[in-house]
Order: sequence, then C-alpha cells, then structure tokens
Amino acid sequence: MTLRTGHIGLNVTDLGASLAFYRDVLGFTLIGEGKEEGRRYAFLGDGRHLVVALWQQADRPYGADRAGLHHLAFEVESIERVGEYEAALRAHGTEFAYEGVVAHGEGAASGGIFFHDPDGTRLEIYAPSGAEGAPAPSQSAPTCGFF
Repeated sequence: MTLRTGHIGLNVTDLGASLAFYRDVLGFTLIGEGKEEGRRYAFLGDGRHLVVALWQQADRPYGADRAGLHHLAFEVESIERVGEYEAALRAHGTEFAYEGVVAHGEGAASGGIFFHDPDGTRLEIYAPSGAEGAPAPSQSAPTCGFF
C-alpha cells in the first residue's frame, strides 16, 4: 500500500480572511464553500484536485508550541515561480521568516520562501532546484525546521 497526501485541512479563526489569502494571494481556486453559521468552510484546489480545506473552528491563532502541524509546504516547478509568489505575497503585506529565497540547507539546490498565513500557520513555497546560490539561514539545521 502506498499513501499520498490527499488534501490538507486547516482550522482557521476567520474564514473570510483565510479564503482571501489562499484564493486571492496564493491563487487556489474555490471549489466549494459552506456558509451556514457554525459550519463555515471552504474547499480550495489547483484546478484538478482538492488541496486545502479551511474550517472556521479555531478561537485563537496557530501555536508552534503545540503538537500537530509543523508547516505546510507547496512545491512549484521553478525558482522563478517562487519569486512570483514572493512578489504577490509582498504586495499583500506578508512578512517573511527570511529575506528572499533561501536554500533548504548549505549548498542545497532546493529552496524557497517561508512565511505565515493570517492565523500564523507556517507556510513554505519551494522549488526542487534553482536555489544553488541562495543563502542558507543555518548551516547546522534544515531551513524549514525552525522558522
């Protein structure tokens, strides 16, 4: 048996703010939405598959100090595409964990950008290659591990 990720479900505090971020800034397509009071949700996809399900069930932002989701990483085809997302996120006013594209580790070909969604969930957009010349924030630990 081989498992693969089907979709990611995230608890959010404000569905409207999260929907605007994931749809309008990151470019996911709205597949379906529940608007009933107490049962608000949104399903977002890539045009072919469900990728992210947002559930308005949280009463406080994400906490990195609790067990559960560490971060959510989205892969794109090129480091140039990472740069396009970086520009869109900057236009939105998103703050980044590191300045610009960084490598996953010293000398790594893969790398990306690291930031947070409206509820503080740690997110990454990366490319598997093209970051060979980018700096690595830490020589002793993976970049995605401690932001």
